[in-house]
Amino acid sequence: MSTLAAPAAPTTRPAWFTDLPVLLVAVVWGASYLAAKGITTTHTVIAVLVLRFGIVLPALVAAGWRGLRALTAPQWRGAGTLGLILGGIFLLETYGVVHTSATNAGLIISLTMIFTPLAEAAVTRKRPPRAFLAAAGLSVLGVVLLTQGGGFTRPSLGDGLILLAALARTVHVLAMSRIKAVQDADSLSLTTVQLGSAVAVFAVLAGAGTGEGPWSVAADFGVREWAGLLFLSVFCTLFAFFVQMWAVRRTSPSRVSLLLGTEPLWAAAVGIAVGGERLGVVGLVGGVLVLVGTSWGRRAR
Repeated sequence: MSTLAAPAAPTTRPAWFTDLPVLLVAVVWGASYLAAKGITTTHTVIAVLVLRFGIVLPALVAAGWRGLRALTAPQWRGAGTLGLILGGIFLLETYGVVHTSATNAGLIISLTMIFTPLAEAAVTRKRPPRAFLAAAGLSVLGVVLLTQGGGFTRPSLGDGLILLAALARTVHVLAMSRIKAVQDADSLSLTTVQLGSAVAVFAVLAGAGTGEGPWSVAADFGVREWAGLLFLSVFCTLFAFFVQMWAVRRTSPSRVSLLLGTEPLWAAAVGIAVGGERLGVVGLVGGVLVLVGTSWGRRAR
C-alpha cells in the first residue's frame, strides 16, 4: 500500500534479521482474509472498514505530521485520487471475502502480480516475454479450477468481487506510477492521505445508511470481534506499513516484494488449517497452479 523508498547502504546484519519481519507481514496479510471474514457480514462491511482504518489513522497522522504539512497541493490531489481507488479496493475485497472462502480470496487476489505487468505492457505497448504469458495463462487456469471447488459450477459472487479487487489493485499500481506529483512524496505522508481519503469514502457511505452504523456495530462487538478488528488495524495495517518502510531501507525492494509475494500461500494455509476450509481435488490443483503461475510470472518478468 505504500511506495518503496530507495534502499540505504547495506548493513552487516544477517539477512534473516530483515527478512523475518517482512515474512511476518506476509503471514498476517495472509491471515487477514480469515480475520475479516470472521467479523464481517454483508450489512457490516462499511462499518468494519470505518473502524479498522479509523483506529490507525490518528497514529499515522501523528507520526507523519511534518511530512503532511510539507505536501504540495498537487501531491494532496494525487494522493487523494489514489485513496479513492484504494477505498474501492478495500470495498471489493471485504464484500468479496464475505461471499467466498478466505483461501479463495487470498489466492485470487494474487493475480495482481500477473495483471499489473500485462496492463503495464498494454500501456507501454511492449510485448511481455513468452515465459510470462505462459505463467499468466497457468494462473488464470488455476483460478478457473480453484473457483470450482468439488465440481464445475458457476463461480461465487465473492470470487468475482475478489477478481475485480485484483484488477483494481492493478489500476492503483499503474496510477501511482503515472501520477507524477506523488512520485517524490514521502511514503508515510502518501499512505496517510490515501487512507484518510478511503476512510472519508467509507464514512460518507455509512452516513448514507449503507448497512449498519460503525458505532452500533462497535457496541455489538464481543471480545472475539474486537480481537479480530485490532488484528486487522494494528498488525495488518500499522505494523505492516512500518515494517515495509524499515525493511526497504535495509535491503532491496525486489527482496521485500519477493517475501511479500508469499501472502497467498499463507492465506491458503490459514484458511485450511485455522478456518477449516476445504478446496476439494479440483480446487487444490487450481490453488497450486495459481501459486506456481504467479511465482513463475514474477521470475519471468
